[in-house]
Amino acid sequence: MDTEAVHAAVEAERLSLCALLEKLDDAEWATPSLCSGWTVRDVAAHLTTTTRTTPLSMVTGMIRARGDFHRMTDRRARARAAAATPAELVTLLRESAASARRMPGSGPLDPLVDLLVHGQDIARPLGRDRPMPRAAAVAALSYVAGNRFYHAPERLDGLRLVASDAPWTSGDGQEVRGTAADLLLVATGRPAGLAGLSGPGLDVLTARMSAR
Repeated sequence: MDTEAVHAAVEAERLSLCALLEKLDDAEWATPSLCSGWTVRDVAAHLTTTTRTTPLSMVTGMIRARGDFHRMTDRRARARAAAATPAELVTLLRESAASARRMPGSGPLDPLVDLLVHGQDIARPLGRDRPMPRAAAVAALSYVAGNRFYHAPERLDGLRLVASDAPWTSGDGQEVRGTAADLLLVATGRPAGLAGLSGPGLDVLTARMSAR
């Protein structure tokens, strides 16, 4: 995907996620997501912060989190979730739908990965079907598979991933096959994607993810 297509996909994902979120009741907002330790509300809150984090606030947040990026993002998400109502979170996300701003230090594809994966973090525990656009899912998967930030190379080492719904493969070794969406979930550390996968390498992948 070229830059223009990535931006269009990011905007579409933000708007479609808003459409899902605005239909949720209070119990659904409080449902644990696939993202460990976060509720649906926390995930939605996180997605409103990514276009609003400046280099200065990033440095300040990292200092307060003692250099731990994940601790910083966790604190920001929880603070936003506590300060804003669900309706306000939807409004914030919709307002940033077309924004090209992203977290300092991140790449053009990171917002797309964030939205595709966190969209599943929200939808799957709620029993909602949220299909990933195939081109976007493949672009995100190609990016994540070799990206150490997501810990994917160590997770997928010695495995050959094969998308069952697109002409895409990655890696060498025992095959693991599934949709690009399910492969993206496991590549980013979500065991929920394992149920949709098959192949001789699945046991190895399952054991690795269970050990974390």
